[in-house]
Amino acid sequence: MPTERRAPSSITVVGIGADGVSGLSDHARALVAEADVLIGSPRQLALVPDASAASRLPWPSPLRAGLPALLASLPQGRVVALASGDPLVSGIATTLIGLLGPDAVRVVPAVSSVALARAELGWSAEECAVVSLVGRPVALLARELAPGRRILALSSDETTPAAIAGLLFGAGYGASVLHVLGDLGSERASRIDATAETWDAHPPRLNVVGIELVGPHRYGWTAGLPDDAYANDGQLTKRDLRASALARLAPTPGALLWDVGAGAGSLSIEWSRAHPTCRALAIEANDTRAARIEQNAASLGVPTVQVVHGAAPDALAELPAPDAIFIGGGATVPGVLDRCLDALRPGGRLVVHGVTLETEVLLASRYAELGGELTRISVETAAPIGTFTGWKPARRVTQWFIRTKG
Repeated sequence: MPTERRAPSSITVVGIGADGVSGLSDHARALVAEADVLIGSPRQLALVPDASAASRLPWPSPLRAGLPALLASLPQGRVVALASGDPLVSGIATTLIGLLGPDAVRVVPAVSSVALARAELGWSAEECAVVSLVGRPVALLARELAPGRRILALSSDETTPAAIAGLLFGAGYGASVLHVLGDLGSERASRIDATAETWDAHPPRLNVVGIELVGPHRYGWTAGLPDDAYANDGQLTKRDLRASALARLAPTPGALLWDVGAGAGSLSIEWSRAHPTCRALAIEANDTRAARIEQNAASLGVPTVQVVHGAAPDALAELPAPDAIFIGGGATVPGVLDRCLDALRPGGRLVVHGVTLETEVLLASRYAELGGELTRISVETAAPIGTFTGWKPARRVTQWFIRTKG
């Protein structure tokens, strides 16, 4: 009977810069030299002299799907994984720790590409944001757009700067200046400076992009974006009601939202814009609306919003437990409200909006039974009445909010 192979008891992740082994500390150089197995990208493995006796293995592709099998095939010896710069800055060490646990992964960092880029540009850590586009959509940058802001974008490859330039130009930020810094820390280090609207260059594969944003004010990170920020067919929680709901849903870093009957996805999107680690599941049965949610999420810088195609309550059955739930419609569908109440984590928040008498009766009943807050919200906006101006009321909404114990 074949013996089951297991991952080695520990892996050392060594950060290595574009200058190769010569740039390592004596300690890190010794770890690489004494390794029985070296794992890394072809570029990283090529930085280690052929005199090394270690077996050399490339990372699998796709990485996350192939890692468990690769780790299980490794011998019980000294295993060193090579990573770019600081392995915990959008690096492989984070993935390995997630798989093996922190006790099984030792990290020996080098100077990160972020630190090298800041040194080249003279930007302090306090005055610039860092956005990783390594294996991630360039649309993530849209959340960061604000005049005068400085961003360091970690590129996936040589095509990333052009994609960044295209996104900036399309958002009205074509005058923004790109500083594309290639092969930082090596003798091949390069720098290309150009505006987004004039970008036409061929940077090296390994690059970091410094961005000085020039353009109009677009949107803030607080709740209540303008309604016209969203493509929609009328199924949209309006601005003032959205702000009220999100104030009670209270997004926090890493928290998960269920947006049940998501419509245009506005609640999911603004929840996700509150912090880069906020997560949202937009549950929507209509295929056209589901596709529109994805488009809205990308245009507003949160392409990580995940659309769940299906109708509640059946579509909720296998979803991870949420920290907050918004029900913008469909609360009277049998099983929906109970399923949502049962699913919430301790300390979770639920907000339900209703515009019909039937939903209002349901929410009043649950309020009497469980407590929370029951609020009726009426919004009026100024509009022409002939040659004069008067108040135009929107449909009144009943809002029920409740927080679970915990």
